[in-house]
Amino acid sequence: MVGGRRAALDAGDDGAIVAAARAGDESAFAQIVERHGRELRVHCYRMLGSLEESEDLVQETFLRAWRSLPGFEGRSTLRAWLYRIATNACLDTLDGRERRVLPHHLTAPAGDPLPPRTDIAWLQPFPDRLWEPAGPSDAQPDAVVVTRETIELAFLAAIQHLPPRQRAVLILRDVLGWPARQTAELLEGSVASVNSALQRARATLKEHLPERRLDWAPSAQPTERERAVLRGYMDAVERADLTAVAGLLAEEVRTTMPPYPMWFQGRTAVIGALAAGWDADSPAYVGRFRMVATRANGQPAAAAYVRAPGQDAFRAFAISVLRIDGDRVVEATAFHDPGLFPAFALPGVLPTGLSAAHR
Repeated sequence: MVGGRRAALDAGDDGAIVAAARAGDESAFAQIVERHGRELRVHCYRMLGSLEESEDLVQETFLRAWRSLPGFEGRSTLRAWLYRIATNACLDTLDGRERRVLPHHLTAPAGDPLPPRTDIAWLQPFPDRLWEPAGPSDAQPDAVVVTRETIELAFLAAIQHLPPRQRAVLILRDVLGWPARQTAELLEGSVASVNSALQRARATLKEHLPERRLDWAPSAQPTERERAVLRGYMDAVERADLTAVAGLLAEEVRTTMPPYPMWFQGRTAVIGALAAGWDADSPAYVGRFRMVATRANGQPAAAAYVRAPGQDAFRAFAISVLRIDGDRVVEATAFHDPGLFPAFALPGVLPTGLSAAHR
């Protein structure tokens, strides 16, 4: 009997794993965490817009699940039960909270430098290395076809405008592909209320998504064209070549750098802002840059390191997430937070000899 139960556990049978976990088998519960932890982290990130808080909420989800296991009767799948716990934990956290934002949500574009704002809840990027599609494998009984799975920044920024419950409905229905009845059961509401919330959420989303982005695509590997643009962009930044950077920017490009509240709209404004920071003779000179390619939110991204005047090493500066359309960068969001680098498995200090051409 014990051997049969062990075989079922090793085979990943949900029923056997839950039964063992309910009996106090911590290794069985660890299997639940291993199997569902990544997708629940992404779910919490979509709900909250925060990488840091999503980590905390996943831990809270599994703590609640461990405590509630004796009451789990298997009326829903294990995955649906965990999503219920995670969603409710997120809704509890969001109660009374201000939405997370990017600089262009707050003010008009401005050319004057402004100090960073630590009193604002800024949207954060999500490393692709921590992401995987939320749809389970075909071997699982609740397998679904996820056609619009996304963590694209433009989408994340748009859904922050939704009230928490509408946000949950939209994510469950339109991103994860859950049926209305299952969504209603998770949220302990009616199918009619879920459908109404979804209709309102979709209308709000249309107001805040970029033009021609009303239908978002599932996250995918970057195209060769996108990789070429990213390589060119990194190389130009490292050489402080304003002309080369300008050639890679769309005419109406938008750049932001939270936690700095100012932002820039248009190629001319962006290049003007970069000029002072890249001029070694300017009082505003930032230093020399080194760039490392990475991936965030299913988009091309680059980790920027800077060697400031008088320093002998390139230190973590910002994670820049690019939205590329054709051969041009149409949006660049540089998250100026060295504390993000460990989540991207990136060092805080870069060897001085490493350049974009060798990475």
